Amino acid sequence: MTLYIKRITKVQQRVAVVLLICCTFFSCKEDSLKRPSEGQVNEVNIIISDVLWNGSVGDSLRKKFASPVEGLVQEEPIFTLNQFHEQTFDVDIKRGRNVIFVEKGAGKSLDYQYKKDAYSKPQNIFYITGKNTAELQKAIQMYSDDVIRTIHQSEMAICQKQNIETGLRDSTYIKNNFGLSLKIPVTYRTAIKTQNFLWLKKEIQGGNTSLLLYRVPVETVEKNRDLVNNIVHMRDSVGGLYIHGRIADTYMITEQSYAPSLFMTGFKDHHALETRGNWEMKNDFMNGPFINFCIRDTKNNCYLVIEGFIYSPSSPKRDLLLELEAIIRSAKFI
Repeated sequence: MTLYIKRITKVQQRVAVVLLICCTFFSCKEDSLKRPSEGQVNEVNIIISDVLWNGSVGDSLRKKFASPVEGLVQEEPIFTLNQFHEQTFDVDIKRGRNVIFVEKGAGKSLDYQYKKDAYSKPQNIFYITGKNTAELQKAIQMYSDDVIRTIHQSEMAICQKQNIETGLRDSTYIKNNFGLSLKIPVTYRTAIKTQNFLWLKKEIQGGNTSLLLYRVPVETVEKNRDLVNNIVHMRDSVGGLYIHGRIADTYMITEQSYAPSLFMTGFKDHHALETRGNWEMKNDFMNGPFINFCIRDTKNNCYLVIEGFIYSPSSPKRDLLLELEAIIRSAKFI
């Protein structure tokens, strides 16, 4: 009897292993059969009834997901919103890269759910529900930051993947001089290169985007704990040394009429300061947005500064800023 029970147990174990392998196989096969998602950069499809969209719930959604991008003088929404009624949720919309379902009903309670790659890949699907308008507005208030963060991170990951597919610059100089690996597309050309400073530039229609790398002592950023003014002074000093305009005595400074925003952030396992604002050309009319990361390098008692800035007076800049942030966020200390 004992031997019989052992045989059954071993058979059951083999069956369990086979079932596990089959489930894994079919799961991987199903995942590989998912069609690529579609959508423009920072585009979000919202599936919601016309009544809700045209009322206070729609106002709450627009206030959160179409609020102005931080650091841009000319306002642009953080996401481009497309509204669809649930009856129009067809195959094409199911392939949207970012989709938010908003539903109200007596049988529904205040809830928030997230599903990844539900209909296509890569894809973010969010469900926000409530039994009435008040609950929906409360849910939007509670969970919008998580939605924004998730979409922003996934859009940035897509930009990084596209950069790799485009082809990357040789990073030997950056590794040797800054102890850093950085995934920069080959479309960026060297404008200025010294032992302690690098300026890369990419030409775009109607302007250009730029990347800067340099190091500063810790006290340059942390002196008297006046972080914002210290970073502004640091930027203006670097602009005076390296970033000159076409006219004599013109150089890049932080725009004086627009106070930059400062955020404490993490950068991999390093403390960092993220500053967003606008630059302008002293004694000239050129200007544009910038995003600056001061990453604390405790080992070398300094800050590594990586900055991206844009000159594109006639074009939207939101998506260009995302591309620059994607490059900066690819940095790894080595």
